[in-house]
Amino acid sequence: MTSRKLVRKTLEFDSPIRIPRQMWVLPWAIEHYPEKVFSIQSNFPDDIVTSPAFYRKLPVTTGDKYQKGIYIDEWGCIFENRQKGIIGEIKEPLLKEWSDVETIKLPEERLSVDVDMVNAFCRNTDKFVLSGCCPRPFERLQFIRKTENLLIDLIEQPEELFILINRVHQFYIKELELWAKTEVDALTFMDDWGTQTSLLISPELWQKIFKPLYKDYIDIAHKYNKYIFMHSDGYIMDIISDLIELGLDALNAQIFCMNIEEIGRRFNGKITFWGEIDRQYILSRGTPEEVIGAVKRVYQSLYKDGGIIAQCEFGAGAKPENVYLVFKTWNDINSGNP
Repeated sequence: MTSRKLVRKTLEFDSPIRIPRQMWVLPWAIEHYPEKVFSIQSNFPDDIVTSPAFYRKLPVTTGDKYQKGIYIDEWGCIFENRQKGIIGEIKEPLLKEWSDVETIKLPEERLSVDVDMVNAFCRNTDKFVLSGCCPRPFERLQFIRKTENLLIDLIEQPEELFILINRVHQFYIKELELWAKTEVDALTFMDDWGTQTSLLISPELWQKIFKPLYKDYIDIAHKYNKYIFMHSDGYIMDIISDLIELGLDALNAQIFCMNIEEIGRRFNGKITFWGEIDRQYILSRGTPEEVIGAVKRVYQSLYKDGGIIAQCEFGAGAKPENVYLVFKTWNDINSGNP
C-alpha cells in the first residue's frame, strides 16, 4: 500500500494496515543533530510530504527567519530573533495607525505558483502531499498589529479591524483556490489558539470572527475534493467540536495540554488527530518508559480504525533518542508488539 493510500484510509477510518507517520524537523534539530535526524528519517520514512511552491516570482523577504537578527517576511512584518534555529518575535506592529489599513501590502508573489511543477511533484511521489501554502489569519493579524494590540482590537472591534481581516482573508482564499486546483492531496492552514490552559480569546468571540473564515477554507478544499489539515498549539478543547462541525479532516494539536482521554471520549472517530507527542516534557526530558507510555496513551485514546497520524516534532530541546523511541513505539504498535 502506498503512503498516499495509507493516509487516505486513515482519514476515512477505513482500517489502514498501519498508522502513517510524519516527523517535523526544525532547523534547530538539523543544526545540533544532523546524523540523528538522518537516522530517524531513514528508519521511519515520512508518509506525508509538503509540495514546494515553485514560485515564478519569489516572495520578497530580508534576512533568514531562523538566524539571529532581523527578518522581514513577504508581508513586510519585522521579526527579531535572538536564538538561532527558531523563529523570532514581532517587536513593532506593521500597522500602527488604522488610517493606513488600506496600504498593507499583499504578497502577490505567493500567487505565482507554477502549477505544472506542483503537479509533476505530486505525480512523482507515492507520498500523501500537502499544499505549499498555510493561511494563518489570527497569527497574520498579530504580526501586522502586534499581539497585545490585536487582543484589544478584538474587544473594541473598530470598523478598520474588519477591513484588515477581510483583506487578509480574501488573499488567503485566492491562495487556497490556486492550490486546490493542483494535484496535492490536502490543503493546510494554521493558527496557534491556546495558552497552556485556555484559548487566547473566548470561544464565543472565536466563533463570531474566526469560525466563518475557517469555514471558507474548509469549503474550498472539499469543493475540489481535497482533504484539509489544521495545526494549532496550546489548549483548544473548546473549539474542537466547531472544527469537526466545519468538516476539518485532520488536526495537529498539543493534545498533552488537554485531557487526552476526554478528547478520545468526545471526538474519537470524528476527526483524525495528526499527532502529536508532548514537546514540553516528554520529548525533552521524558524517560524511555514515559515516552513509550505517551505513545500508547495516544493510541489507546484516539485510534478507531484510523484517525491517528504518528506525527512528532524534532525541535528545540528535544532529545534525539526520545524522538527515535516515539517512532519505534509506533512501529511496534503497527507490528502488533506494543
